[in-house]
Amino acid sequence: MTLPVTVPAPGLPARVRIHEVGARDGLQNEKSTVPTEVKAEFVRRLAEAGLTTIEATSFVHPKWVPQLADAEQLFPLVSGLEGVELPVLVPNDRGLDRALALGARRVAVFASATESFAKANLNRTLDESLAVFEPVVRRAKGEGVHVRGYVSMCFGDPWEGAVPLPQVVRVCKALVAMGCDELSLGDTIGVATPGHVRALLSLLNEEGVPTDVVAVHFHDTYGQALANTYAALQHGVTTVDASAGGLGGCPYAKSATGNLATEDLVWMLRGLGIDTGVDLGLLVATSDWMAGQLGRPSPSRTVRALSHKEQ
Repeated sequence: MTLPVTVPAPGLPARVRIHEVGARDGLQNEKSTVPTEVKAEFVRRLAEAGLTTIEATSFVHPKWVPQLADAEQLFPLVSGLEGVELPVLVPNDRGLDRALALGARRVAVFASATESFAKANLNRTLDESLAVFEPVVRRAKGEGVHVRGYVSMCFGDPWEGAVPLPQVVRVCKALVAMGCDELSLGDTIGVATPGHVRALLSLLNEEGVPTDVVAVHFHDTYGQALANTYAALQHGVTTVDASAGGLGGCPYAKSATGNLATEDLVWMLRGLGIDTGVDLGLLVATSDWMAGQLGRPSPSRTVRALSHKEQ
């Protein structure tokens, strides 16, 4: 299998943890519902490829995300994977109840940096949505559960345009104050550029949010996801969200295209000499298999390139 030449760059982390979101953020955007056993096999194959954090599903009401209505059926099929963390999304107390009942030990809440997206995604104002999350986070922490706080629209919003950095920082600080262990900064419509990324990370640090609690979540709408990831690595970020095969978008933001493909990320990191623990060949094979299940080619450039070479 073709692999990149390893040429390390100074000042970058030695290891990056990939937070794989394909099974949740990717599949929730499919027009057709993927069978539960196929989802479970996808998660198992991702684990075999070396991914140790795989976001499994979302305990939202089936009315809002029907593609993930099988959360109760799926989670027990994959919860026994050794050495693998399986975060799940919980929108409210009811979602947390369902997740805890199945033994979930890592959960995530999904906040917005803008009023418009809070209204579209959560049907609440920004502050109302934060008020809903506070008891969820508090109760999860009381149960000893790790909590991630997603912040969407950190760099731009399809309704509001550019998002002021202090506005993003306010939401991030509110989530940290609630008790969130980790923040994932989402470029939901893919408009960020490297300087913008560095500016937000620097302002977060200035406002008391340390880099070691920050993850980044980039979409590749304008082809900037890897460049933005590199800027985050230069700042010291060591957790990067990605989606196997580049699956995903955002059901409430029609201008959003796929997430950063995990294979494209691994190719870059391997070339930089940054350890991920991921077997690129097994990962490409997994995304090839999933593309076959979905009936279309993978959008990941690395998957396409390496699959073509294997033929």
